Amino acid sequence: MKIVSKYRLLALIAGTLSLAGCSGFLDESDPSNFTVENYFTKPEHARSSVNAIYLSMRDPIMNSGFGGADWTMTEFATGLASTDLGQAVNSYFVKDLRNTSDNGYGRDYWAAYYKGIANANLSINKIPTISMDETEAKKLLGEAHFLRAWYYFNLVQIFGNIPLITEPVSLESTQLRPTQASPEDIYKLIVEDLTTAEAAGLSWTDASGKVSLGAVKSLMAKVYLTMAGYPLQKGSAYYALAAKKAEEVIDSQKFKLFTTYDDLHNPTKKNVDENIFMIQFRTQILPGTWQGYIIPYNKNISAYSDETGGIYANVDFIKSYDPADLRIKEKQFFFTKFTNQSDRNLEVNLGGYFIYKHFDVAAQTTTANSDLNWPVIRYADVLLMYAEASNEAGTPTTKAYDALNATRLRAQLPALSGLSKDQFRTEVLKERWYELCYENVTWFDMVRLRKGFNTATKQFDEYVGYKFSYGPVVTARELLFPIPTVEIRNNTNLKQNTGY
Repeated sequence: MKIVSKYRLLALIAGTLSLAGCSGFLDESDPSNFTVENYFTKPEHARSSVNAIYLSMRDPIMNSGFGGADWTMTEFATGLASTDLGQAVNSYFVKDLRNTSDNGYGRDYWAAYYKGIANANLSINKIPTISMDETEAKKLLGEAHFLRAWYYFNLVQIFGNIPLITEPVSLESTQLRPTQASPEDIYKLIVEDLTTAEAAGLSWTDASGKVSLGAVKSLMAKVYLTMAGYPLQKGSAYYALAAKKAEEVIDSQKFKLFTTYDDLHNPTKKNVDENIFMIQFRTQILPGTWQGYIIPYNKNISAYSDETGGIYANVDFIKSYDPADLRIKEKQFFFTKFTNQSDRNLEVNLGGYFIYKHFDVAAQTTTANSDLNWPVIRYADVLLMYAEASNEAGTPTTKAYDALNATRLRAQLPALSGLSKDQFRTEVLKERWYELCYENVTWFDMVRLRKGFNTATKQFDEYVGYKFSYGPVVTARELLFPIPTVEIRNNTNLKQNTGY
C-alpha cells in the first residue's frame, strides 16, 4: 500500500464519514458532505471516530483462506506449527526461515496497524475540539491512546525501527514519507499513551468489548515485561513495574480463570472473566473467518466448505507436554478426530493435532457463521506475567507460586514449590509456551527473551542458533520481520532490516 493512501484517514471512519464529491455538480457546502474539517462537531462523532480505531485490529485475523492467513505469521515463526496448505506460500517462507520482504503477511500487518494509528491520531487530535461531556471525552481519549499504544507495541516488536507518527497526516504533510524512530522512542510513546489511558476513568471491565482499565493495566504489564528484556534490556526495575501492574489486575478480583477450557471458545463468554480484551466479531454481521483455516484439509468434518488445513500443532511440541496435562487431552486445546459432516455417527481420524481452543462448535457443525471473538489478553497471561516478572525482580514468592500454579492446577498438574530462581524461571516460561500457544504470544516471548523452547530437552536454547525440530536454524535476522517491499519502494526514507 502506498504510504500516501495509508494516511488518507477519512475513508477509514467506516459508517460515519462520506467524502464530499469530486464532481462539479455537487454542492460542496452541503453539511451532509462530511470532511475532517466539518465532521467533529457532536459527541456521537467522537464515539464513532474511536469505534473506527478498533477496525484495523480485525484485518490480520479476517484474512484467512486458501491463500493463507496473516495471523499465522508469528505462529510459523516459532517452529511449533505445521501446515498442509501448499498454496499458502507466505506460510512456508516464514515456517522454513526463508522469509522475504515480499511476504504478504507482513505487508498486511504494516498497512492495517498504521491505519489504526492514523485513526487514533485523528481522534486524539479532534475530540478535544468537540463541545461534550468532559468525563466522556476523557474516556474516549483513553480508548484512543490505548489502541494507538497497542498498534505501536505490535509494530515495534515485529519490525523494529519504524515511523513514529502522532499527528493526522494530510497530503501536504512532511510525514507522508516519514523516517524511522528507534525502539526506545516508540516505547516512550507507548508508555505515555497507556499512562494516559490508565487515568482516563475507564471501568475495570467492559462486557461490550471496548477498552477497559483491566485491559490497560494488563497491556502495561506486558509492555514493561518486554522493555525489561530485549532489545531495550531495562532489567530488574522494569520487571518490577511489570509485576506491579499485573498484580493490580490480580488484586482487583475482576477477572478469573475459566473452570473449563470449553469456555475459551464459548461465544457466551466473550469479554468476561478470563477474556480481558478481545478482537470483536459477531455472527451474521461480521463473523470470524479463521474456522476453515484451523481444521484439516478436506476431511469433510465441517459445515464450512473451505477446509484448508492451514495450521496445526507440531507433533513434537505436543509430545513435550506432561502426559498428564489436561490441555493435550482430546478436545481441550487440540483435537485429533471429529465426526463426518455427512454422518455425525462416523468418526474421522484427522492425522494431526488441530487447534481446538479457537474452534466454534456451532459454526463448524451447523451454521458456518462463527460468533467467536479473537483473544488478545487472557487472565492466564496476566498470572504468568506476574509470576515471571516478580521472580526476575527478586525471588519466587508465595504469590508468584500461586499465579504459576493457577494455570497448572487447571491443567490437572501438581503445584510447584521449593524451586530456585532459575528453576522457577524455566517452569513459568514452559507454562507460557503450553498455556498461550497459537494465540500470537509465543514468538513475541521468544524475541524478548532471546530463547526458543527445545521440545526434546524441554529446556530453553539461545534464540540465535535455535533449531526447529524439523530442521531450519534461526539466525539473527529472525529477530525482526522485514519491512514490506512496497513500503520501501514508496518511502525512500525507510531502511530495510538487516538480512532481508
